[in-house]
Amino acid sequence: MSVNSSTEETVSLITESDREQHDNEENVVNMDEGATELRIRRGDLETDEREDADSTLDAGRGARRARQRTEEEDETPLKYGPEQLLLLVVPVSICMIVVVATVLSIKSYTSEDATLVYIPYNEKTGSSSSKLGHGFVNALAFVGIVLVMTIVLVVLYKYKCYKALFGWLIGGVCLLMFLFSGLYLVDLFDKYNTAMDWISFFIIVWNFGVVGMVSIFWKGPLRLMQFYHIITSALIALILIKYLPDFTTWIILGALVLYDLWAVCCPHGPLRVLVETAKERGDRNLFQSLIYSTTMMWSVTMAENETQSHTAQDSEEDCEDESDSETSEGRPAGADDLSSTSSEASAGGQRRKRRRRPESNDEEDSEGGGARLGLGDFIFYSVLLGRAAYDSDGDWNVILACYICVVIGLGLTTLLLSMIKRALPALPISVTFGVIFYFATSYLISPFVSALAQYQVFI
Repeated sequence: MSVNSSTEETVSLITESDREQHDNEENVVNMDEGATELRIRRGDLETDEREDADSTLDAGRGARRARQRTEEEDETPLKYGPEQLLLLVVPVSICMIVVVATVLSIKSYTSEDATLVYIPYNEKTGSSSSKLGHGFVNALAFVGIVLVMTIVLVVLYKYKCYKALFGWLIGGVCLLMFLFSGLYLVDLFDKYNTAMDWISFFIIVWNFGVVGMVSIFWKGPLRLMQFYHIITSALIALILIKYLPDFTTWIILGALVLYDLWAVCCPHGPLRVLVETAKERGDRNLFQSLIYSTTMMWSVTMAENETQSHTAQDSEEDCEDESDSETSEGRPAGADDLSSTSSEASAGGQRRKRRRRPESNDEEDSEGGGARLGLGDFIFYSVLLGRAAYDSDGDWNVILACYICVVIGLGLTTLLLSMIKRALPALPISVTFGVIFYFATSYLISPFVSALAQYQVFI
């Protein structure tokens, strides 16, 4: 009996110890489950906090962007201030100086032996009234040709006939770079009695033309591209002065004022349709062979490519961060793991912020884009000043009066541009003032000054 009782006591002790061990194991399991639930809750809480922080950051960024936009809108007039005006006045002045110097020195550019093909009358003979009538007919024909060419240009661009469009532009610029620049050099060498062999001459013209084509239609230094724009404008202005009759030139300038107002300001004007189509397509490199720009035009595409690569890198990093956070949340992690995950996420966010800052700067630079002026404005400013210099026999009172009118008109156009904030024609104010002050100075001020000098009267 004693043996049985001792055995029963031993068995009871073993079962009690087994129960206690089992209870302890269950308590440990329950504690582990509670700890994991607590960790998961903490992880969910941190993800919620992270989402709230991201939402507040996005809201802050949106408010900051809205503030920046309003500030930029408030500062838009400052973009067209004295700096931008000076960057346009200097090249326009250089172009007009080249034309006036050529007209006053090389007489072949002022001969009236030939006219353009589409000019029906040459005004060599006849009375003043008949010359005036012929001038109106010639001006109508000239403006009609300009209108037809502009409409063809707009149609080719609107229907995306880029090959025909750029072939036409390249052909015209080639003609200027190689043929008319060569003829200008021949007249220049003839005027100053400079001898040169034909081989050297062709090498100079070839190099001049090839460098000009590359800088205008592809890539090149900004100053070089601006130089070629000024030279091509001066060459076209000299051709028009040479082949347009006297009365016809002044009537054409007046007719172009009206045409420019209609083409740019009217809702269905060809130049306005062209600008609006370019804006819809986001094409900032619109005809760089026809527009003088104070900043690089092809740098916009480079900035866009860089922003696309940056955004691709950022999206890849976002995916990596999301996958890392998902894996860290999927497994039970300690407080150290959660803190390291949140610090890595914040570091990744800071890296993305740092990478996004250059993009915004590039966008601001590309949107700023500097001031732009069509080469047609360069051409007809120079035609006005060159014709004034020739008709007044080099009277510097007339030349300076017309030059000041052009600069003042350009300044007023820039002021209106900063107020209206839309594309405006640059010819009307300058050319109107120039034509008015040419006739006023030629027929009133210059005779008055000459009479004062003749009778030695000082005022």
